[in-house]
Amino acid sequence: MQIPIPSRWSLLNESRVVWDVAQSVARLPLLAMQPRGAGAPVLVLPGFGASDASTAPLRAFLRLLGHDAHGWELGTNGGDVAALLPRVIAQLERRAAGGERVRLVGWSLGGVLAREAARERPELVERVVTLGSPVVGGPKYTAAGRTYQQRGVDLDALEATIAERERTPLRVPVTAIYSKRDGVVAWQACIDRHNAQVEHIEVSSSHAGLGVHAEVYALIAQRLALPEDTERRNSAE
Repeated sequence: MQIPIPSRWSLLNESRVVWDVAQSVARLPLLAMQPRGAGAPVLVLPGFGASDASTAPLRAFLRLLGHDAHGWELGTNGGDVAALLPRVIAQLERRAAGGERVRLVGWSLGGVLAREAARERPELVERVVTLGSPVVGGPKYTAAGRTYQQRGVDLDALEATIAERERTPLRVPVTAIYSKRDGVVAWQACIDRHNAQVEHIEVSSSHAGLGVHAEVYALIAQRLALPEDTERRNSAE
């Protein structure tokens, strides 16, 4: 599949975030009916250029449902996955110290980090949910690609490195939420064609709207409330 690189014009789609917020307010009753959690740890990772402030509404919603939701506490996501991954894994180890596997939710680049942390330490992760995450090519097929190039990053080489990591399959279930209205990440780059553990769910949202969208919140709540995979836990032990 040929993946387009988002143009500056595609960013105009992000203006619909106002509509996304309005829709979410109108659908608040839907959120009130979502399944409750049982206090399991949830680690929420922000996207490129964002911090825990961007995921505060989502974490507040998850806490209201009974999840033990936390931000990543690493400041602004500067986009260097290789440097950030060990720090994310350290946070993952900290949240899993109580003996319960962690649920990871990652928005955009945060989803890439969530997947890679789960790839490295599957015994610590129960499941992953990604929101508009470019799992193919990393930043190459996103509006942030130009920023990486200005930093001297070879996007083609980075894409090859990401593809090489896929030789180690994911061993935890992943829900990949994406939107064809995304103006920041090419939706085709959100489709994982390597791992059978991944389910893909399309929503109608801007990229910025994924973090405030009622349908997205409902999907996250439903996936996080799924029972633990005890068979996988026992095999890991």
